[in-house]
Amino acid sequence: MKKRIVIALGGNALLQRGEILSAENQQRNIQLFAKMAAELARDYQLVIVHGNGPQVGLLALQNAAYTESPAWPLDILVAESQGMVGFAITQELMTFADSAPVTTLMTRVEVSPQDEAFTDPGKYIGPVYPPERQAELEKCYGWQMKTDGQYIRRVVPSPTPLKILDSDAIQTLMDAGHTVVCCGGGGIPVIKHGEGYRGTEAVIDKDLTAAVLAHAINADHLLILTDADAVYENWGTPQARALRHATTAELAPYAAPDGAMGPKAAAVIQFVKQTGNSAFIGALKDAPQILAGEKGTCITG
Repeated sequence: MKKRIVIALGGNALLQRGEILSAENQQRNIQLFAKMAAELARDYQLVIVHGNGPQVGLLALQNAAYTESPAWPLDILVAESQGMVGFAITQELMTFADSAPVTTLMTRVEVSPQDEAFTDPGKYIGPVYPPERQAELEKCYGWQMKTDGQYIRRVVPSPTPLKILDSDAIQTLMDAGHTVVCCGGGGIPVIKHGEGYRGTEAVIDKDLTAAVLAHAINADHLLILTDADAVYENWGTPQARALRHATTAELAPYAAPDGAMGPKAAAVIQFVKQTGNSAFIGALKDAPQILAGEKGTCITG
């Protein structure tokens, strides 16, 4: 039986910074991912979780541009992004002759309505803007903006994922030999409501959701792919150095809630501590080398 690996694919790896947010650019990047995933699928059963920061932000912009109807809430836009990105990934993976069946599953993730993220938004979505446009954008759209590197970017609530409501369906598909694309954009955020659930305005961090999922399905590894090639010590300075191997204790200082590397570090620490298995962070193009310990950052207990 193949080992199970959960791959968390960053939305920024599919639509990179400064790149036009077009279907063509996304598809080109997904082609690169699919080629890599097909190589990994020889040795692993894959479960793929994708981000949606640029994509859901674009949907929100398009949503706001049509003023003849009220804007649709973020939970519905997250569901839309699950379909649009999952469809593209599925189409590319199925071009490989020896591909396992691929299924994209709409996935709900429970969060707490009391989560502090609802009063202190910190999840980046949408494109980046020059800092001088902050006042204009906040006035025009009512957004909250924060600094993202040398740019500014919209931020929205990102509550902690508590439970993946559709994990049984994911397990059933895996038992049937499927590659599963699920928990897209961190999952559709829902809160308990009476005997059921209702959506809530948020975008869950996909890396934290991937860690919850990896633990729930007994994955052997968690691989987080992003637009950075590793976790760096002294990032942004002449003394910057890639960490090739790190324990959870050594990685802990990097797990700050910064909306960038912080959630990734927190996610792999959570997975490694819960399972005792290894996790990895690195660039999309380097995935096979990351698992071989040649690139990226490997995190162990």
